[in-house]
Amino acid sequence: MSTRGDVGDREAERTVRSVDRVLRYHRIEASARVRLTVAPGAEVPVLAQVNTRFAGHPIRVQVDGPPGFIAPFVAERLDRQIARMSTGETPRLWPDPARPTLASVTGPRPITRRKFCELRRGGLTAAVGVLDAMDYDAHLYIDGETGEDATVYRAGPIGVHLARQFRVDPPRTPNALPLTMNPDPAPVLTDSEAAERLCRDGLPFVFFTDPGDARGRLLYRRYDGDLTLVAPAPAGRGAGSDGAAGE
Repeated sequence: MSTRGDVGDREAERTVRSVDRVLRYHRIEASARVRLTVAPGAEVPVLAQVNTRFAGHPIRVQVDGPPGFIAPFVAERLDRQIARMSTGETPRLWPDPARPTLASVTGPRPITRRKFCELRRGGLTAAVGVLDAMDYDAHLYIDGETGEDATVYRAGPIGVHLARQFRVDPPRTPNALPLTMNPDPAPVLTDSEAAERLCRDGLPFVFFTDPGDARGRLLYRRYDGDLTLVAPAPAGRGAGSDGAAGE
């Protein structure tokens, strides 16, 4: 358990007990990392995140809620996530009433975190699998067909959207997922230009191509209103987790 901000001891203890009950119910022996965050400001809700492993694969859930209620919120989301992955039959809930998109028109906000990641290479089905297993809003990866950086995310009535840097034709590899293809190539923007577009247009994230290294990047809004940038790890630099939006 780790906490950030003014998180009470009772809140932390209730959350740990609730997560532990879910893991025991599903007979999961893997350890779990639980994080509770309260940003400055009395009206800001508590943000909970749980990372663990199921069937040998990493899984994550993240949800916010009012003080005093975050324990059952995150436990319910974790239970539903594990149950969904156990059967493989229940699709991810979309639209998700517990996780509305962080999209609103605001003044300029700073990029307060930069994550350099070793991007996975693969097809659409695998990318969506990571998107859902890790409870991400968007997932940055390398498209196996084209070798381009790409992003999958959930939006609109169909749910799964794919955006590539350059190619806008649908994947050639057959898949059973209902898919909407982004009709435009990723815009070429600097980090500051992407931040300006995100805030000005009220977007939850921006997928774009960096003019310097010609690689795809993902900029998204954090729960505290500031921005996080996800980018491929440069050669020789230590990489973090998979490229994703949602924090």
